[in-house]
Amino acid sequence: MESPSIAKHFRDILILPFTVTFIVPYLLYDSKDLIIPHTLPVKLTGWLIAVAGSALFVYTVFLFKTLGQGTLAPWEPTRKLIVEGPYRYCRNPMISGVFFMITGEGLMLYSTNILAWAVAFFIINTLYFIFVEERSMMQRFGSDYLKYKKHVPRWIPRLRPFRLLNS
Repeated sequence: MESPSIAKHFRDILILPFTVTFIVPYLLYDSKDLIIPHTLPVKLTGWLIAVAGSALFVYTVFLFKTLGQGTLAPWEPTRKLIVEGPYRYCRNPMISGVFFMITGEGLMLYSTNILAWAVAFFIINTLYFIFVEERSMMQRFGSDYLKYKKHVPRWIPRLRPFRLLNS
């Protein structure tokens, strides 16, 4: 079976990450927010975090396309378990990348509303992964996923890379 087209990847990026990193923050932004100090170091820190998150996101989407044969959307999930690149260190680096993008935006724009959205995004995704995604992964990938889940943390990266043998 063939990997989804580039058009499907762009569609799913527009529907999901674009919405949570651009549309929602745009709706939440308040230029009168004066809680976060409006300083250059805060803005630069935000840029660094957002750029790092964007790079992580782009790399994981590439892995979904090339290794996973699926998109980031739950309606077109990967057909192969990805245990390469950042997935060797934590199970959800794509969501971590998006979280860093939102957090960076919040700092760049000095917005407590956007930072609160980053926290809400993290909590929503944690609950989704626990109650939906992990069950789906178990059904699709069986014992390989169980072994992966046992050895690779959901969010906090392990220090040494994980290798799934026999796959």
